[in-house]
Amino acid sequence: MSWIHDLLACIGVGLVGGLTSGFMGTSPGGGLVIFCVLLLGAEQHVAQGTSLIAQVPPTGLAGVRRYWQNGNRSPLQWVVWIGVGFLLGGVSGGYAATAVSDAVLQWTYVVYLVALIAALVLRRDRKDGSSGAANPDKLPWLPLLLIGMLAGFSSGFMGIGGGLAITVGLAAGLRVPQHQAQLVSLVFSVIPTNIPAAWIYWSKGLVVGWPAIIGIVVGLWIGTDLGARMANGVSKSVLRRTMIALVSLMALYMTYKALASFTAASECSARAAPPDAPAPARARHRPI
Repeated sequence: MSWIHDLLACIGVGLVGGLTSGFMGTSPGGGLVIFCVLLLGAEQHVAQGTSLIAQVPPTGLAGVRRYWQNGNRSPLQWVVWIGVGFLLGGVSGGYAATAVSDAVLQWTYVVYLVALIAALVLRRDRKDGSSGAANPDKLPWLPLLLIGMLAGFSSGFMGIGGGLAITVGLAAGLRVPQHQAQLVSLVFSVIPTNIPAAWIYWSKGLVVGWPAIIGIVVGLWIGTDLGARMANGVSKSVLRRTMIALVSLMALYMTYKALASFTAASECSARAAPPDAPAPARARHRPI
């Protein structure tokens, strides 16, 4: 019956990842990586590869529909420029991830999350009367391309989908309304822009088995819809505070994992080191 336990655990991973994805309007990768490590006991590289593979199907479609029904829109110009940058950054991030250790990935993940928290905390809200949907003509293509490249690189390097970077980049960097920024981010959970990075992990065997991936995908479908329903019932200030709290928890957990890995590696090195050889005894000369 172990396979039933594993399947239910994977559905739970997908459900929690989908809930955070739909509610925060991000790709589910951040939650998937952490809960693959926490609930499935996967190593960092395997958790990231599993996260990217599970995000290839359009699991965020239900969430996009919920945001769209509530009047939010994602201008095509934004999607195109972010998408081009995402593809460029995703390939480079995927190859870079396979060349470094789990510890480097974990600490990079922590620094990345702390930077996003700082951007959210320091963000200045729009003035009254300017909180409507942003005009796509007022957003130049270069910042959108850079946001896409950062999102793509973070997706490939950390296996998190890149949605956090898109949401924070649009909302905190370009001051797009929170709900609209979250919709644009969810659009990229429908468009399979992470296929190049996912293939790099898959080709190196850094994923769990297909039954586990299927369970995660099922949970994502359900969780994303529930999370989007919840998000469209609260204000943008609540969404912002909730995002800061959840990202902070993610950063704390990954810091704990990174410190635990560092401690374990240090202990292994200490045990593997050969003991110091005793100094040779000095010959004693007897007088003749």
